Amino acid sequence: MTMGYVTTKDGVEIFYKDWGPKDAQPIVFHHGWPLSADDWDTQMMFFLANGFRVVASDRRGHGRSSQVSDGHDMDHYAADVSAVVEHLDLKDAVHIGHSTGGGQVARYVAQYGIPQGRVAKAVLVAAVPPIMLKTEAYPGGLPIEVFDGFRAALAANRAQFFLDVAAGPFYGFNREGAKVSQGVINNWWRQGMMGAAKAHYDGIKAFSETDQTADLKAMTVPTLVLQGDDDQIVPYKEAAELQAKLLPKPTLKIYPGFPHGMLTTHADVINPDILAFIKG
Repeated sequence: MTMGYVTTKDGVEIFYKDWGPKDAQPIVFHHGWPLSADDWDTQMMFFLANGFRVVASDRRGHGRSSQVSDGHDMDHYAADVSAVVEHLDLKDAVHIGHSTGGGQVARYVAQYGIPQGRVAKAVLVAAVPPIMLKTEAYPGGLPIEVFDGFRAALAANRAQFFLDVAAGPFYGFNREGAKVSQGVINNWWRQGMMGAAKAHYDGIKAFSETDQTADLKAMTVPTLVLQGDDDQIVPYKEAAELQAKLLPKPTLKIYPGFPHGMLTTHADVINPDILAFIKG
């Protein structure tokens, strides 16, 4: 089976891809907001060529999964991943998450993967934990007005908002001298518009206001933290460096000049680094 659907306990159909030898070590990919499993195509092809089994799913309300009204929070996201993992009976897996997907990895690994003995390692790439919102505990976070602005822009004109994000800060295409790819912009927009506006709207609260300090502390497997220091979406000083302090077994790597979407723009650098970590 190269793709299919899993029905969760609350009746949501989650779409997944499952490529490669079923007896190979699995790598599970967790996409960012508001995208889909397709955002991992480059990584899935790379790790497939290196002998791994590669799995990626569409978050509820995103991509080809059910456009349900409720459950757009980290608890449901993690439970949905667990449904896919248990359905495929994945063991000794490496879980890799980008942005919101990094939060999904942290919640899944802490609450399901480690207790069930299914996880070998984890990778957080430009990830949102411990929390993006400015709080007393994390004063370096972003003010709530930033996320209120995201919600207002999405509700008013989602199509234009998504185009502006992809053509601007996400990949650093707004930087002087940037090599802009219209195909990459179009693909980001395509993935976003496949999903449900309600899921994307609610997902802003999930990725910005969820405090995942406890999740990070519970991730007792070796965890690689990757971040670009020109990330205009997730401030790396208050994300990657805090993750490394909270994780029991961290490896931290900061890439000078890399943007939030560096998995796409700099896959030739990051893919081999992740491979080395997995094999190390």
